[in-house]
Amino acid sequence: MNSVILDDLNEMYQAPFLNWQKLYNKKILISGAYGMIASYMVYMLAYLNRYKQGGIEIYALGRNPKKFEEKFKELIQQPWFHVVHQDVNEPLQNLPKVDYIIHAASPASPHFYGSKPVDVILPNVLGTNNLLRKAVEDKVEGFLFVSSGPYGNLEGQVDSIRETDIGPLDPLKVGSCYSESKRCGETLCICYYHQYGTPINCVRPSHTYGPTMDLNDSRVFANFVHDAVNGQNIEIKGDGTASRSFCYISDAVLAYYKVLLDAPRGEAYNVGNDETDITVADLAELIVRLCPEKNLHVVYRQREKADTYITSPIVKAPILNTEKIRSLGWRWKISLEDGFSRTLRSFSEDLQIRE
Repeated sequence: MNSVILDDLNEMYQAPFLNWQKLYNKKILISGAYGMIASYMVYMLAYLNRYKQGGIEIYALGRNPKKFEEKFKELIQQPWFHVVHQDVNEPLQNLPKVDYIIHAASPASPHFYGSKPVDVILPNVLGTNNLLRKAVEDKVEGFLFVSSGPYGNLEGQVDSIRETDIGPLDPLKVGSCYSESKRCGETLCICYYHQYGTPINCVRPSHTYGPTMDLNDSRVFANFVHDAVNGQNIEIKGDGTASRSFCYISDAVLAYYKVLLDAPRGEAYNVGNDETDITVADLAELIVRLCPEKNLHVVYRQREKADTYITSPIVKAPILNTEKIRSLGWRWKISLEDGFSRTLRSFSEDLQIRE
């Protein structure tokens, strides 16, 4: 863990609304463990073990050994860290009984919506079902499904999306693969809750960013950080008028653990920072300002026809209403400027170490 991530974990541990001891001496299975969100959740559990004698057994599930080595090089030799090389879409085998399951395995980049849409759908449907079956067998204390935006297109209909707001999705458009599969995953969760009493909850993140994001996943905010860290001008493919809200990863992960440990079961919760709505162009300018020593500029380019990235038809996305998660005591802490400053410092530190 670099210094930025370790500072984040120290801050997260001190969050007044969360009792981390509820996780002590538990066995926790996390799918998609080397992904952006799940890896931060793993790091937090590892922090509790290393610095707070948490006694947590971590079972990190994924199918790519190289990515395990990249994300968890310092943890693999720990006796409480267990790498589970399995495809979540296949029946789970040879796993011990666990107390909690966190399901975060799913490609999230729009690049995959056009190039590998089946690979996007299956973890949210087959993978969710496989993990829910294990939750029933193990009689887990909590099951968390990391969903996303199942809301469909609500542009112009609402300014703030509540958990009960659902708009249209066209199932015959390949770009719907992500949202439709998240809808199905959530429905599977609620069906298991009603039929088997499985203690499920779903979290619906806004755009989440931070030190563990993949700078090659083609989303604009990842591209911007990639360009800045490598001393390249910030490139916008489009007119830059689309607006989104962003949530720094430490705030998001605190919300996920709060829902896992303290939320009423059978519910979904929006997770986001409702004060960070910003256009793509303004975000690019912000990142330029955060790197004054690099003398960067914002440039505009047209997207190539062969690009498999599927652009969202939504220009101004409504902000996620977070009243429900805030009613549990959670609060966001990290501003947009602070969050992207931390992210840039983290990747720059990693780059210096590699060099």
